[in-house]
Amino acid sequence: MASSTEAPPRKKTRVPQRPGDRIFAGISTGSGALILVVLAGVAAFLLTEAWPAIIADPETIPGGQGLAVYIWPLLFGTIISAVFALLIAVPLAVSIALFITFYAPRSLAKALGYIIDLLAAVPSIIFGLWGIEVLAPMTVSPTTWLSQNLGFIPMFEGPPSNTGRTMLVVIIVLAVMVLPIITAVVREAFAQTPALHEEAALALGATRWEMIRMAALPFGRSSIIGASMLGLGRALGETMAVAMVLSASGGITFNLISSDNPPTIAANIALQFPESTGLGMHTLIASGLVLFALTLVVNMAARAIINRRKDFSGAN
Repeated sequence: MASSTEAPPRKKTRVPQRPGDRIFAGISTGSGALILVVLAGVAAFLLTEAWPAIIADPETIPGGQGLAVYIWPLLFGTIISAVFALLIAVPLAVSIALFITFYAPRSLAKALGYIIDLLAAVPSIIFGLWGIEVLAPMTVSPTTWLSQNLGFIPMFEGPPSNTGRTMLVVIIVLAVMVLPIITAVVREAFAQTPALHEEAALALGATRWEMIRMAALPFGRSSIIGASMLGLGRALGETMAVAMVLSASGGITFNLISSDNPPTIAANIALQFPESTGLGMHTLIASGLVLFALTLVVNMAARAIINRRKDFSGAN
């Protein structure tokens, strides 16, 4: 009877790590930890400075009706302006990215890519000047027509503003501001679509649009969501352009073309903070804490959506 011999288990050899790898790993870990520390520090500062307004008597808060009543119109204006701007910007950005990637000639696509990248670097105050000097006067006649013919819709109820400094103009300005950012991110995602998927779809007889629908859009879905959330974060925190264009009254309304416009948190802080002292300053910081929390929630929701869809990227 032959005896079977078992081979001794192999010892795992540890690959020596190079000094450069250790340094890079340490820098990466430290950078990630630094981000968390800075984020926690910002949150702690906002909470500490906002606490006097949180525990204050409601009658002492500006407006005399409490902190929640003071912040709610600001939060409403911030959300409605950013969401409507995103509804305009995302379809346009995806369409522009598809045209540059799949339809435009190479020389034209390269020039358009440079223009999109340059638009993303334009300061917000320039967009504000364009909005108040060019766009606002141009919208007076169209908003009058909207009020007369579509006044049954709450957004166009009117009466229209004579100056054009309305929430509608703010939404258009914000949409133009976030459009280059979303387009640049989505364009890079579409450019990474696997060439084999595109060629396979075309070889099977698909049209160019069918190839885009079956290969490019599924592959870039997560990037579209991420770019949209990036644009939403820019729109939520925009300050100078909104402060220059919007004629805020402090009310809560879905009417986008009248002179009664809800303000936004960032613009209200920019306009009121230089003259605020004491409890008024703490109240403004409390509104900034709400904006900070809102942005954090939006980013966490976007990350959750992207992680849920990352199993199917179109490249599997």
